[in-house]
Amino acid sequence: MPFMKDLSAVCRMIKIEHSVFALPFAFAGSFLAAGGWPGLWNLIVLTVAMVAVRSFAMAFNRYADLDIDRENPRTLTRPLVTGELSTRFTLLFICATAVIFVAACALMNPLCLMLSPLALGLSAFYSFCKRFTRWCHFVLGTVLGLAPVAGWLSVDPVLTLPAVLLFLGVTFWVAGFDILYACQDAEFDLSRGLHSMPSRLGLACALEVSTMSHVVTGLFFILAGWSAGLSIVYFCVALAVWLTLLYEHRLVRADDLSRVNVAFFTLNGLVAVALFLGVVLDLFLLG
Repeated sequence: MPFMKDLSAVCRMIKIEHSVFALPFAFAGSFLAAGGWPGLWNLIVLTVAMVAVRSFAMAFNRYADLDIDRENPRTLTRPLVTGELSTRFTLLFICATAVIFVAACALMNPLCLMLSPLALGLSAFYSFCKRFTRWCHFVLGTVLGLAPVAGWLSVDPVLTLPAVLLFLGVTFWVAGFDILYACQDAEFDLSRGLHSMPSRLGLACALEVSTMSHVVTGLFFILAGWSAGLSIVYFCVALAVWLTLLYEHRLVRADDLSRVNVAFFTLNGLVAVALFLGVVLDLFLLG
């Protein structure tokens, strides 16, 4: 069926499976702000907002990077490159997801509505960062770091220390694994004049930055739980998450990138879900 084929192409364009990175942190923020169950309506609106803004960001990135993706052997099968999706459709999709995101924020509270253009602007800005700065990975981290803040503000429109610490934890976590992922394109990025850390610093140095980012990540996740008044269940999960992050760096070496996808998707997907479950179990078992 043509509709199902188009839907499949859209899901591949926005990499719908990567929602596992941001959505659990948004939920964690909302549960922490509520001190327990935040309410079904809140979770529905938050989910719509997160899916919309993430779809906006990914579609915008694919549109902005179309000239680059057409030259990179790794990205030749992306729907915009192959022509499965047109640039006109993608622009309409970008506009539609932006409108849905703003509408969902309006259903939360006035602060979320006021901040929605900032979130869209930062999400779009990331797409251009690799053209001029090696810190692009940390810009992406900042974008995804807004997830727990968004979850928190959707329930309680006041910025608090736990939300800020979760923001910092997610920022360094995402930057760390995005550097790992970018190692695959180091040679291409260098030849194209792009500014990823692996292309500018070399694989060995970039991997060290990635490792240190994940060392810092674990500290921020633990501090976030402490500031939120969580207890032993959360801290055990946070420690396990930290060890998992450090373990993934044993899978990737400068001379062996064959297990990048295991480190990037499999282990990091577990990190987000595990930390959210740690928050929920702590709140409901010991709260």
